[in-house]
Amino acid sequence: MKIGDSLRSIGPAVIVAAVVLGPGSILTSSQVGAQFGLLGLPVLAVAVVLMIGMVALSARLGVVYKKSLCDELAARLNRGVAIAVAVVLFLIVALFQSSNNVAVIGGLEPLCESESGRSPLAGTGVRIVIVVLVNAMVIALLYAMRSLYTLIEWAMKVLMLLMVVAFLMNFITVLFTDPVERVVEAKKPSDLLPLIGMVGTTFSVAGAFFQAYLVKEKGWGLGDVRKGAIDSVVGISVLGGVTAVILMTSAVVFYRTPEAAQLRSIGDVARQLEPLFGSTAKYVFAAGILAGAFSSFLVNAVIGGTVMSDGLGKGSRMEDRSARHFTTAALLTGMAIAIMSFAQEGSTVTLITLAQALTVLGIPALALALLYLGTRKELTGRRRVPPVLIVVAAVGTLVACFFAVRTAVVVWEKVIG
Repeated sequence: MKIGDSLRSIGPAVIVAAVVLGPGSILTSSQVGAQFGLLGLPVLAVAVVLMIGMVALSARLGVVYKKSLCDELAARLNRGVAIAVAVVLFLIVALFQSSNNVAVIGGLEPLCESESGRSPLAGTGVRIVIVVLVNAMVIALLYAMRSLYTLIEWAMKVLMLLMVVAFLMNFITVLFTDPVERVVEAKKPSDLLPLIGMVGTTFSVAGAFFQAYLVKEKGWGLGDVRKGAIDSVVGISVLGGVTAVILMTSAVVFYRTPEAAQLRSIGDVARQLEPLFGSTAKYVFAAGILAGAFSSFLVNAVIGGTVMSDGLGKGSRMEDRSARHFTTAALLTGMAIAIMSFAQEGSTVTLITLAQALTVLGIPALALALLYLGTRKELTGRRRVPPVLIVVAAVGTLVACFFAVRTAVVVWEKVIG
């Protein structure tokens, strides 16, 4: 395969990466850099490797099976299993979607602040009106577009390119500025929630699961197995690279400083951009958060809506009417969760981080579904899944179970504490 053809074939995994690298991922990786410094990089590296393996496995299943994943599960087990998997993914998407809604408010607040620091968006009623209007606009766009995949792939490629350029430029600028004064006696972080949240956003089996649907939307077949592998490695490597740059930038600026434990708003986190953008940093960062939220707003919901439709046997294509209806349901569910969160006390960053961490709870079910379909005896010859992908998927499933248990413990401690 020529290099030019390989580059043109890249697309499905870029969509997955762009959706995963939303406002929650930006905020959680910033918090990890601030609280754990460069110690967060090995954790990120493991998550990226596992994500590449899961996405590559899902892409492989998408081209070797004639039917969609949920239809294959229904045929081999029963429709109830397919529905259960679809419901799990739908709930994960709803939690991600709630963080997108919260991020819209968080991104708008610094833009609307007065010189005294007061924001007209502080009221719950105003926030509700904004998220309702945003969701109404996205739903209208959903039903107005005819070809969803082509538009989504193009938009995600542009978004990822912009994010790579912006954060890489900022990191390089940070390295050539005078280092900030360190506070050596700063306390060791005890809250693992940001670290779990970063793993949840990077090792997103929900996104990996949808890769099988995206390769079918792309029109790939058994002869495109190599394209799927290249697409998976490139797309997820970009995700890991951008996340690493954000983490390292935050580590250089915030680690072992008093501000590390005080990142309670978009404006606080935005200070990591000051070396490049000066006093306008919070506005630029807020615009980036808004861009990330809006770009993943529709696609994230499409993932939940399409798989839910497929789980019920109502169609597995984005353009299917049933898939659009369930996508609307995902949008409304995420909006409802966000509205309920507005009534709770706590910072925007905390709400987003908690939502991202909770998504880890549903990962084991999706990982087991991919592992099951990848180990069927009828997959022989060219349809056989390479053992290395099975091994990585098995390790990923174990890691997913560990983080699910750990997340449940951490969240429970926060609830009762």
